[in-house]
Amino acid sequence: MTGTNPTARQRELGARLRGLRNEHNMTVEEVAEKLLCSATKISRLETGARRPSLRDVRDLCELYEVNERTSTELMSVAREARVAGWWAQYEDLNLDPLIGLEEVAKTITCYSMHYMPGLLQTQDYAQGIIEIVAPKMDPYIVQQRVEARMRRQQLLKRDERPQYNVLLDENVIRRGVGQSAAIRAQLDKVLETVRAGNAKIQVIPFSAGAYATADGYFVLLEFKETRDLTPVVYIEGLAGNQYLDRKVDIARYREVIDYLYARALSPQESAKLISKARKDCIGKLQTTKPPFRNK
Repeated sequence: MTGTNPTARQRELGARLRGLRNEHNMTVEEVAEKLLCSATKISRLETGARRPSLRDVRDLCELYEVNERTSTELMSVAREARVAGWWAQYEDLNLDPLIGLEEVAKTITCYSMHYMPGLLQTQDYAQGIIEIVAPKMDPYIVQQRVEARMRRQQLLKRDERPQYNVLLDENVIRRGVGQSAAIRAQLDKVLETVRAGNAKIQVIPFSAGAYATADGYFVLLEFKETRDLTPVVYIEGLAGNQYLDRKVDIARYREVIDYLYARALSPQESAKLISKARKDCIGKLQTTKPPFRNK
């Protein structure tokens, strides 16, 4: 399954094309001039941000004077990169790269300050948080996003699942979505995931005091060394999502993760805090949904 993952193949192809360009000591601008296209197009092909056409790959193979075997291999990778992943059936998902990279990741490390990560959400929580973030979204699209999110979670139950590390601000487990029953169900799911060994979750408690992070929600995805895939940081934002893969950016986010681990409780103490939050939520936790007001 992972061998034909289109997102992974797209990024693998980009990494190999970038390597060939560097071997020929050519700049992106020089390649673009030879192929009569923009430098932006070449750059997007190399970073995996643009789906390659077979003609693009053929022309680049000719430019780099690769042998027939390598050319055939790269063309095969390009074809696999153009196959639609299961998530393509969902309209307006806007998470194609993230889902594809999750599918082949060896390690996924996530930090969240305000809400439960998608891979841990219950169906009720997922629908509630989507409706809060985008209250005017078409209900059909909301349901598609919820369905896709539930389907994404299957990767944590695979035999060869990724190592999933989660760092949560205590705010995430104290501020629920929905009524008390839904909040308890969400915290139950988190605890069950931990008990099953499908995730390592650590909470940064309020007692740790103020701390600074680069973003309120980010994911570091790392891959097997046998793949032509470099680590990627995914950053979620209202104005759009970002994917960073420069070495300097990866190093910066690894520093942030180490910083957060230093302030987090151990997995065992975190589980105790989540259990306590579950007990405390009865009649005490305040929903994040805005109250209805007559006008």
